[in-house]
Amino acid sequence: MNVFYPFPWVVKEIWYAWEPRLKRIIAHTFGRRSKKTLKKLLKKLSRFNVAFWCTDKFKDYNMLPENTHLVGKSFTQRIERENLTLRNRINRLNRKTLGYSKSPEMHDKVIGTFIEREYYL
Repeated sequence: MNVFYPFPWVVKEIWYAWEPRLKRIIAHTFGRRSKKTLKKLLKKLSRFNVAFWCTDKFKDYNMLPENTHLVGKSFTQRIERENLTLRNRINRLNRKTLGYSKSPEMHDKVIGTFIEREYYL
């Protein structure tokens, strides 16, 4: 999910893995939309037995196992809905709001703490 940072020099996104049966985020990380960030998320997911991957057509997802990788809008509908829920619940994810952070580190910590409190088991 693209995160709005009130700092023009910071370009980051929240990357997270969604578990559909539990309706929970099981791992998350912050970073640019790149292979490096994907590898950070995959490292956090290494302790889980992932049955399949549902993603959009981003080119760096080709490093996922092809036999368990589902690509398309119909497979990402639930996670897009969760992005909307996060934007509604975390004021800092919206543009032009009074709930902004004065530093990128604080921005990440507040969003990360919310995800850990609300979604992790």
